Amino acid sequence: DDFGTGYSSLSYLQRFPVDILKIDKSFIDKLGVGSEGNAVAKAIIMMGDSLNLRTIAEGIEHDHQITELKGLGCESGQGFHFARPLPSDAMEAFLSQNALE
Repeated sequence: DDFGTGYSSLSYLQRFPVDILKIDKSFIDKLGVGSEGNAVAKAIIMMGDSLNLRTIAEGIEHDHQITELKGLGCESGQGFHFARPLPSDAMEAFLSQNALE
């Protein structure tokens, strides 16, 4: 979780059985901002692909972030753009009303 920040280290990719990389919101916030805005997210996605890991972007709040992430090859994301946190009893209804293809 929060790959690239805090206690998340590249060495963990070799030490622990990892199958998913989550791109921290701090990197998602910079998408589409200047030529350097996408660089870190792109590097994480490419590294994930090279290591056969699924990459999930967290903290997506805007349409342009989804567009940028799709262009970079990231196919999964989470954030307020999709939904606010829900109690477990409301999740089933939400999912049935908002099924993605």
